[in-house]
Amino acid sequence: MRNPFLACAAVVLTAAALAACGSSADGNDPEAAGAQRPVASGPAAPGPSATTATDPATPPTEEPADPGTSAPAATAEGPKTPADEITPATGTFTKKQKEYLKDRVPKGMDPAAVLQTGEETCAKLRYLVKADRDTAVGAIVTGEVPDAKDAVAGLCTQHQDLVDEASYGYPDGKHSGKKLRPGVYRSASPTADCSWQIEGAGGKELSSGASDTGKSRKITIPDSAVTFTSTGCYAWLPEGAAG
Repeated sequence: MRNPFLACAAVVLTAAALAACGSSADGNDPEAAGAQRPVASGPAAPGPSATTATDPATPPTEEPADPGTSAPAATAEGPKTPADEITPATGTFTKKQKEYLKDRVPKGMDPAAVLQTGEETCAKLRYLVKADRDTAVGAIVTGEVPDAKDAVAGLCTQHQDLVDEASYGYPDGKHSGKKLRPGVYRSASPTADCSWQIEGAGGKELSSGASDTGKSRKITIPDSAVTFTSTGCYAWLPEGAAG
């Protein structure tokens, strides 16, 4: 399920990420130097649309191009450029940027283009967390903000708490086996068609529900749960550090 609030940020964040990548070539680390970032200007009440479109943010109504497509994927297959050979066309990379780029730059590719993907991810998280923390965590859970774990670890460590919480969350879909963890969860930015079902052994229904208001709901996944299925709820986040 997509989130229209993410779409509102796409154009602003693309420009910010491009500017950040350019400044890194001059040897300036945008995170460490406290460079100015876009101020949240999207809708005051974020939440996914009932319809879908492009990535990482969504509704099909005149959505701008996905900013993630402006640079190649950081995990491209093939031989990588050795760390001691990673240099920008002009200027220098900071130590933090070099660490992020290690083993991530395919042979023959401009490392600044790979760095751009990580800086775009950090810019998206900065934008989202200022306006609504649950939406930021939910975007990591659903994968609408890609490469978040690596980008945060290497470029914007101040958002590590978002990644940690997201690791315990559930996107829409069917979950079972070892991925199913007992605990209390709340829905992040659900649609008006949010519904869920929890089943035990033999397909016995333990609980189910729906929300037609678009407001967050809480559920409990018991120890006896075997499967948990969610539709239209966008993402479920844990109540407490580990659900």
